[in-house]
Parts: sequence; structure tokens; C-alpha cells
Amino acid sequence: MAAGSGEIADPTAKVLADAAAAFGLLASPARLHLVWALAQGDSDVSGLAQRVGGALPATSQHLAKMKLAGLVDSRREGRRQIYYVDDHDIVAVVQLMMRQLHTGMEQSADRVLRSVGT
Repeated sequence: MAAGSGEIADPTAKVLADAAAAFGLLASPARLHLVWALAQGDSDVSGLAQRVGGALPATSQHLAKMKLAGLVDSRREGRRQIYYVDDHDIVAVVQLMMRQLHTGMEQSADRVLRSVGT
């Protein structure tokens, strides 16, 4: 790549490894749902477990792993731990992926309906 050509340099091995780790961590429907829910607003673990339909211990474990990875963080409010998104870029990636998949599903459904109607 020529310097000053406007192209972005290839990512370093560390950046690629970190990205793969983040994508690996999010390669779980439960964790994606938790990120989605937390993007809508802060919540405690019991509220999140109820929203995503998961067991409280499993939800707590998912949140702990995401917290270690820096994707979410928490603060104490009385006796409760309130979780929130700590990486808004990850939220943007998750939201983009969900929008793409939702749009793709709607377009596929429209194609099926049009083919049935002909």
C-alpha cells in the first residue's frame, strides 16, 4: 500500500486477535441479547434474566465474562449491581448486524410472497 493513498493499513496481529476474541464472546445468542437489552438501558441481573428468558445464574455468568472483556460494566446501587454497556462501538456492530439480518429476512419473505402470488 502506498503511503498517503487513503487506504487503511492492515490491522496488526493483536488487533485481529482482539477482534476475534470479541466476536467469539458475542457468538452466543444469549450474550447478543444481553448486549441488545443493555443498549436500551441499564439493568440489574434479575431484570436482564427475565428479559432474555435466561436462568439467573447463567445470565450472571454471561455478564461476568462480558465484564472481564470490557464489553459491559456495572455499578452498585444499594444491594443491586446495575449493568450497562461499556463499549458503544460493540453495540453499534450488534445493532448493525441485527438490522441487516432483519432486513434480509423481510426481503426474503417478500420474495416468497411474490413467488406464491404468481
